[in-house]
Amino acid sequence: MQDKVWIFDTTLRDGEQALKASLTEEDKILLAHTISRLNVDVMEVGFPVSSPADFRAVQRIAREISGPSICGLARAVSKDIEACGEALRPAQKSRIHTFIATSPLHLEHKLRMSLDDATEMAVKSIKLARNYTDDVEFSCEDASRTPYDDLCRIVERAIDAGASTINLPDTVGYVTPDEYAAMIHHIRHNVPNIDKARLSVHCHNDLGLAVANSIAAVQAGARQIECTINGIGERAGNCSLEEAAMILKMREDHLQVSCDVRSEEIYRASRQVAKICNMPVQPNKAIVGENAFAHSSGIHQDGVLKAQNTYEIMSPETVGVPNNQLNMTSRSGRHVIEHRLSELGYQQSDYDMDSLYDSFLALADQKGTVYDYDLEAMIHFNQITDKDDFYQLQFVNASSNSQSIASATVGIAMGEQLKQEAATGNGPVEAAFLALERITGKAIDIVEYNLDATGQGASSLGQVDMIAKYDGRQYHGTGLAADVVEASVHAMIHVYNLIHRAAKVSSLKQQRKAG
Repeated sequence: MQDKVWIFDTTLRDGEQALKASLTEEDKILLAHTISRLNVDVMEVGFPVSSPADFRAVQRIAREISGPSICGLARAVSKDIEACGEALRPAQKSRIHTFIATSPLHLEHKLRMSLDDATEMAVKSIKLARNYTDDVEFSCEDASRTPYDDLCRIVERAIDAGASTINLPDTVGYVTPDEYAAMIHHIRHNVPNIDKARLSVHCHNDLGLAVANSIAAVQAGARQIECTINGIGERAGNCSLEEAAMILKMREDHLQVSCDVRSEEIYRASRQVAKICNMPVQPNKAIVGENAFAHSSGIHQDGVLKAQNTYEIMSPETVGVPNNQLNMTSRSGRHVIEHRLSELGYQQSDYDMDSLYDSFLALADQKGTVYDYDLEAMIHFNQITDKDDFYQLQFVNASSNSQSIASATVGIAMGEQLKQEAATGNGPVEAAFLALERITGKAIDIVEYNLDATGQGASSLGQVDMIAKYDGRQYHGTGLAADVVEASVHAMIHVYNLIHRAAKVSSLKQQRKAG
C-alpha cells in the first residue's frame, strides 16, 4: 500500500515574509480560501505574536476555514506559544509550530547558548503548546548544518515532550539531495522514538534544489513536505507546492507515495497568489508558467497534434489550465462569462456577476476582445473594491503632449458629497495625484509605484500597484483599468480608503477607552 505524504502549505507565513509590503487581512482571507480548495493537509497562516494584525488574521482564518489544520508559527518562548494558542482557538483543527536553531553556527552567533539550553527551551515550549492542541510540530532550524548526533538528541527529547511532527529544514538551501536524504535516513534509524512522530522537510531554494531535496527526503522516509504556491518565500524562495504535488502525482508508481492535493485547483491558486502578492510567475516556470503547455517548434507541434503525450507528460486540464479560448466581446452574454470563469476554476460565489459584467462591457467596448487574464484581473480588482468605500471615482480626464505641461481633472464621491479638482504636473499621473490630494486634503508619500500589463500587446490592461506612506504607516493600493492614468487613480483611491478605514478603527478604539 502506498504511503501518504502530507502537504504543509506555508504561503501565508514563509511566503508572505518575502513580500515588500504585508498582505492586508482581506488579502489573507481570500488566499486562505483559495489554498484550502487545494485540499492541503496543513495551512501555516501566520506568526501571531509578530503583530496585532497578524494575530487577527490568523484568528479570522482559524474561524472561517475548515478542512486543513490551521497552523501558527512560534519561537520556543512562552509568549509566542500563548499567542499562537489564543489565535488558533476557533479552529476546528489546529497545530502549533515551534522552532529553535540547532546548528553550532546559529547557537554560537545568533542565540549565544548551548545545545543543552536550546533543548530545554524546546521541551518547555512543546509541553506548553500541548496545553492548547495535541498537534505540535517542532523544527530544528538550520538542521542541515547540524551534526547528526546533536539532531538525534534534541529530536528524541522533542518527541518525548509531545511533538508529533518533527521538521528538519534546509533553512539556507545549502545541501544537495544525497546529503539531505542521508540526514533523514540517519534520524529515522538512530532516534529510538521516531516512530511516534512524522518527519517533515522544509527546503529553501538558494541553490535551486528545494524541490529536488524535498523529493529526496521523501524517498528517504520523510512524510511531510512544507512548501508554498509558486515557490515564494525568503530569499530565493521555498519548495514549490505545485511542482512537489505534481511530481508525487505523475511519478506515483515510481515513488510509491501519494498526496491529496486537488491538482485541478493548482493553476487558479497560482494566478491568485501571483496577482495578490504582486510576484509574477516566470513564463518557463514548471506546471504553472505561461509556456508550461506551449509549443513553438514545428516538430513539437506536429507531434502533439498526432499524439498529445509525445511532448506533454500531463494534460493542461490536470492542473486546471484551460484547454480552449472563447472569443469574448461586448456581444457576449453573461452565460459565456460564467462558463469561461468556471473553466478557469472560479465558482459563482467567488465574484459578483453584476459588477463584473458592467466592468466587462466597459472594457470590451474599449479594447474589442476580452481575454482570460482580463477577467481574472477584474475579479481581483472588484474583490478589493468595496461599494461602501468612502472615496469613489466618478471620472478622470487627463491630457499631455510634447508642447505643454500635463493636466488632469478628477471627480470623486466622498460619502454623499461630490468633489472635483484640476491640477498640472510633470505628467498626467502626477497631475491626477495632485488633484486627488486637493480634494482629500491628505498629502501622501509614494514609496513604490509599479505598472504591470495583465496580458500581452497593445490590448493589455494596466495594473498599478503602489506602496504609499501616510502618518507613519504604509498602505498597499491596487488599481486596474485600460488607461494608465485611470489605473493609477484607482490605486491612489484604494490607498485613501485604507487610510479612511484605519482612522475609523482608531476613532472607535478611542471612544471605547473613553467610555
